Amino acid sequence: MSITGKCHCGSVSWSAEGAPEHHAVCHCEDCRRWSGAPMVGWIAWQADRVTVSGDTNAYHSSAHGTREFCGACGTGLFYRNPEFLPGIIDIQSGTLDDPESQPPGAQIMVKDRLNWAKGIGDLPEFQMYPGME
Repeated sequence: MSITGKCHCGSVSWSAEGAPEHHAVCHCEDCRRWSGAPMVGWIAWQADRVTVSGDTNAYHSSAHGTREFCGACGTGLFYRNPEFLPGIIDIQSGTLDDPESQPPGAQIMVKDRLNWAKGIGDLPEFQMYPGME
């Protein structure tokens, strides 16, 4: 079973073979600041099961962590940390071609979760941006 994804502009694509190691929504401040989003989904595979096509740029976000993104459109794609996640590549799950097929199984770093994120499911919902229906 091959799972695929790509950046916003399509310059970088990836495919992974087999079932992922895990899929979690991360609430840490590092992910939040890097992505500009209140939380980030990460789905992980053993690095030798992932093929990347296209060129990424790298940013060393900590002493051991490296984040990779598309240099053309800026989409965040990959996180590698050989000390804490040896042999693993974390992939931003928002880049999945079929994100509905891979629901997350956990939330991590909830110590950093924004308080308002706990009740996000209780907010009013709109099928489209209000006024654009």
